[in-house]
Parts: sequence; structure tokens; C-alpha cells
Amino acid sequence: MEERKTIFDYLAQVLMIFGFAMLLLNIFCLAFGESARGFSAMFELGSRGIPAEIAFQFLCISAIVTGLRFVFFTDALIKQMPLWMRTVCMLTAVILVIAVFIIAFRWFPVNMWQPWAMFFLCFGISFAGSWLVTTSREKYENRRMEEALQKLKKQEDLHHEQGNKKP
Repeated sequence: MEERKTIFDYLAQVLMIFGFAMLLLNIFCLAFGESARGFSAMFELGSRGIPAEIAFQFLCISAIVTGLRFVFFTDALIKQMPLWMRTVCMLTAVILVIAVFIIAFRWFPVNMWQPWAMFFLCFGISFAGSWLVTTSREKYENRRMEEALQKLKKQEDLHHEQGNKKP
């Protein structure tokens, strides 16, 4: 049974995605910022951080990704699509959204293959990391639910045994 989500759950998801993106971007700024200054709008400040307009663009992407997640991973709109297909569709949609932002806001030169390769590498690493965290969390929650179910069954059996031993 899936619990009903509130607007606060969605805002928390947006901020979690945004926080992770900002953490990665700031790490990249420290690592590559000075060499990428003038080459990319993202690294306009060099190693000093991310420009505010880029941060707001990433906040917007975080909200869009959260919306896409709602579309593809709840049964509200799509009921019959298998999970693997939902995942492929969501990843494709997210990549397209980010590509639109890259082009629209000139995050890097779109006619060069190296920035695109770095984008796909970073995206792949981020996806793999989030997939590992999500599957680990799901396994942990399933294990806890199984333990709780076993405990409940044990209590139920004990209750039935005590009920059958009436004098």
C-alpha cells in the first residue's frame, strides 16, 4: 500500500535533488572551475562557485525531474507500463530536459563533443549512485517489513496458543 504524498513530500524531493546537484557542481567548480572559466556559463566564477542564475536553473530542473518522477513512477497517470520501461522513459525525458537547458542557457558549447561526453559521464555516475542508494534503501525497508511481519506472526501464534490452553 503506497502512502499518499503531500506537497511537502514533493518539495522535499525537489530540494534533495537540488542539493545533490549543487554539491556535485561545487565539487566540479573546485576541481575544474579555473580551467573551464570562460568556456562554460556554469564555471563563470571559476573555483569560487556557481552563478546564482545557474543555481536557479538547477532548481527548476529539480522541480521538473520531481514532476517527471511523479508521472512515471506513480500509477496516477501510467498504470500498465512495466517498471523498466518507466525507468527508460524517465531517463530519456530527464536527459532531454537537461539538453534543452544546456542549449537554452549556454551551459557549455553545444558543438563540441567533450562537454557532451562529460555530461553523459556525470549523468551516468549520478544515475548509478542514485540507483544504488534507492535499491539499498528498498532492500533495507523490505528486510525491516519482513522482520516486523515475522514478529507479528510470532505474536499471533503465541496468542492462539494461549487461547487454546484455557482450563
